[in-house]
Amino acid sequence: MSEFLVIVESPSKAKTIEKYLGKKYKVVASMGHVRDLPKSQMGIDVTNNYEPKYITIRGKGPVLKDLRAAAKKAKKIYLAADPDREGEAIAWHLAHMLNVDITSPCRVVFNEITKDAVKESFKHPRPINMNLVDAQQTRRMLDRLVGYNISPLLWKKVKKGLSAGRVQSVAVRLIMEREAEIKLFVPEEFWTVKGDFAKGTENFEANLHAVNGKKVDLRNEEQVKEIIGKLTTNAFTVDDVTKKERKRNPAVPFTTSLLQQEAARKLNMRAKKTMSLAQQLYEGIDLGKEGTVGLITYMRTDSTRISETAQKEAKEYIETKFGQEYVAVEKKKDTNKGKTQDAHEAIRPTGTMRTPDTMKQFLSRDQYRLYKLIWERFVASQMASAILDTVKVSVTCEGVTFRANGSVVKFPGFMKVYVESNDEGVEEKDRLLPEMSVGEVVYSKDITPKQHFTQPPPRYTEARLIKTLEELGIGRPSTYVPTLETIQKRGYVALDNKRFVSTELGEIVIELILEFFPDIMNIQFTANMEGSLDKVEEGIENWVKVIDNFYIGFEKHLEKAEKEMREIEIKDEPAGEDCEECGNPMVFKMGRYGKFMACSNFPDCRNTKAIVKEIGVACPKCKEGQIIERKSKKKRLFYGCDHFPGCDFVSWDKPIARTCPKCDDMLVEKKLKKGVQVQCVSCDYHEEQQM
Repeated sequence: MSEFLVIVESPSKAKTIEKYLGKKYKVVASMGHVRDLPKSQMGIDVTNNYEPKYITIRGKGPVLKDLRAAAKKAKKIYLAADPDREGEAIAWHLAHMLNVDITSPCRVVFNEITKDAVKESFKHPRPINMNLVDAQQTRRMLDRLVGYNISPLLWKKVKKGLSAGRVQSVAVRLIMEREAEIKLFVPEEFWTVKGDFAKGTENFEANLHAVNGKKVDLRNEEQVKEIIGKLTTNAFTVDDVTKKERKRNPAVPFTTSLLQQEAARKLNMRAKKTMSLAQQLYEGIDLGKEGTVGLITYMRTDSTRISETAQKEAKEYIETKFGQEYVAVEKKKDTNKGKTQDAHEAIRPTGTMRTPDTMKQFLSRDQYRLYKLIWERFVASQMASAILDTVKVSVTCEGVTFRANGSVVKFPGFMKVYVESNDEGVEEKDRLLPEMSVGEVVYSKDITPKQHFTQPPPRYTEARLIKTLEELGIGRPSTYVPTLETIQKRGYVALDNKRFVSTELGEIVIELILEFFPDIMNIQFTANMEGSLDKVEEGIENWVKVIDNFYIGFEKHLEKAEKEMREIEIKDEPAGEDCEECGNPMVFKMGRYGKFMACSNFPDCRNTKAIVKEIGVACPKCKEGQIIERKSKKKRLFYGCDHFPGCDFVSWDKPIARTCPKCDDMLVEKKLKKGVQVQCVSCDYHEEQQM
């Protein structure tokens, strides 16, 4: 019989930990939370200090029965859920259900699932931290008070099945306001002028910078022609050469949001997938003879702090692999200090010596790619700064000045391992300029003016929205993914080309909440509420007071909304065609997976059809059909002939309604990292990239 019972959340975590603890320990999984507020009612007594009513979660009865049976046989019970608010709350609920004294040393936490870390944590068990529990309860109850009060109001006034959330509503508002900015945006024309220059046999590029010593702002073609007209010769004099040494520092190790952003940019991963893979790497990977080991530290964190042990191991690796000069001279500072909960470390590998190459054989393709990203970012963060030699050269003719910038990596430092993707030049390449001195003459080979138009602010990608929420102080590491998932499931926003757009339904709901519940939609108010939750966690504020401060004002807004909120009928939009089965008009409906067509005679007629979107291009294969937008099983957009299966033409790239001027074959819009380029599918013809 096992003397000690250890309860964690997941079976994979249980399996890893049990191997480290020995025969005296039995490790089992609670499968997450075992009790929660009821789904069928509010579950909060607002007249009695917001007393919550917890019930066993449906389906968790057998799990609890097994846990109670195991608890009766154990001499001591340890609760080892994740080291955050949610984990503390799970431990507290388990303690309540299993009659464990929460003031006894029953709680065990570890930031990484390695043999040494787990064994060390069991030497220092502690009581359950009620400040952490209260912070989690407060968030849960605030969200319940908002959702369970506003949602029925929306059902009554707008449409059944709608719901509202505290953080989610602000996220939808951000997306909606960005969409409004894009619609109101008026493009402005501007021009740039590039010059191709030569000094002897060496060539370089420079851009128009100034005229008669004043920086130019080119707004139309006439200005450009006037300036170029000044150039009566192609001989330019070098009038300034400035050389500097520039230091470039490595990026900090990953926090949750930074990991989600970088995985989106470099690996093209959705935030949900990133966190799922990170969870697997944290809970443990079977490394053959070494056994099951957690490869990364806990992945829900907003701290960039690194333990001294991890820093020392990284230093040893860097020194051995690259040399002493590549080791960071100064101890890296936590740039986020004062802005974070700092509950645990940054996301890092549990062992620097477990390089991605040595781990590859044990990991799936995506696990390997994410582990490599985390490992490289951490190691680079502990390396010396890169040193670049930069040079700025100005060449002038008839008062018209062009400027060229060049840089050479003098010492790569951290760039040997990793360069942050949003830096200039992910693949940092030398931009060499010929050796020049003031007074020398260089010659222009070509002067090329180019017209541009200002672009509207970009729609939010998942990465950009997470970054914005974090900058505004809205949400915390554990809330970003659920927030994004929820607003999509509710149909308030949709993803178009991996960018969020607000739906008509989302705009109606947000405008109503904005009118009657301004605090909920106020970005600063929501950010301040997150600050209050942090203070509850730190034991500075009382959780009842935090909820009370919110609910008193919210209740008044609720009473006003009940009386004054107008009823809005969302009419079905006519689809412009009749039902093939009964002859009644078809209408557009909004479903779980977006818009579709349905018969207006529902429920008597249940005919539905997918919406076919033509792009105005004839099929290049059969010459009879039209190209339409289609979606794969994984919801990826592609293009095919509407005569399918008679015609099997398909293309991942969007065909356009003109042919290649070189070979007369099909032209398509190819999506690149930073815009779209028109290309031929057969020859090398391509047009200038559009942002």
